Amino acid sequence: MGEYQNVRYSVDDRVATITIDHPPANAFDTQTVMDLEAAFEEATNDPRVKVIIITGAGQFAFVAGADVNEINALKSPEQAKEVVLRGQALFNRIEASRKPVIAAINAVCLGGGNELAMACHIRIASANARFGQPEINLGIIPGWGGTQRLPRMIGKGKALELLLTGDMINAQEAYRIGLVNQVVPAGEVLKAAQGLAKKIASRSAIAISAILDCVDTGLKMSLSEGLLYEADKFASLLETEDMHEGVRAFLEKRQPQFKDR
Repeated sequence: MGEYQNVRYSVDDRVATITIDHPPANAFDTQTVMDLEAAFEEATNDPRVKVIIITGAGQFAFVAGADVNEINALKSPEQAKEVVLRGQALFNRIEASRKPVIAAINAVCLGGGNELAMACHIRIASANARFGQPEINLGIIPGWGGTQRLPRMIGKGKALELLLTGDMINAQEAYRIGLVNQVVPAGEVLKAAQGLAKKIASRSAIAISAILDCVDTGLKMSLSEGLLYEADKFASLLETEDMHEGVRAFLEKRQPQFKDR
């Protein structure tokens, strides 16, 4: 496993955990982004891994946004665009992953942190978490997907309210508007994410990948095109060992033993 300066990487029971550890606020500076890129690539290519969790170290922040000092040091629009495109590319890779990615949001989740969480497939939040896109308070806008993923996730009106005010919302409000899937007691978010991850990891990796592919690809198509894509993907699974094992296990009233092939 790779060694990273601002990220920790571990694997347990088919679940990789990537922990952003950049005190005091786990802010996204260049090194942290590089470490997250490398750790996510490692998890993607690790044959032991079926599900990926991304979380933050400490009790203060999941990720409290970008490093404002680095934003202040940008010298030109071209340099700013390069930084933005790099972050977008990373979050696009996370969103397009064929291994499920769960955000375990342990505390404050702002700016680039919220954009990272939205790129993950499932979001579990601690009850003490806070969410927001405060970039407007700095006279800038989100650059890593906030203006695009947020309205798609929670609707245009509510997204514009959060983007234009820079206001924070609590975990319960985030759950109410559909920004997060679950809210759990403070201190239990990683345990909850690991439980969900291990449950998913017990399923067939081929079927997991097919579902992620159908949803991600189908949302970019018309409904009729998406249904045809789903039908083709369903038909392709009939040739897998896991499909035959799953059906046999159901008929024999036992738990399936998937081999991911």
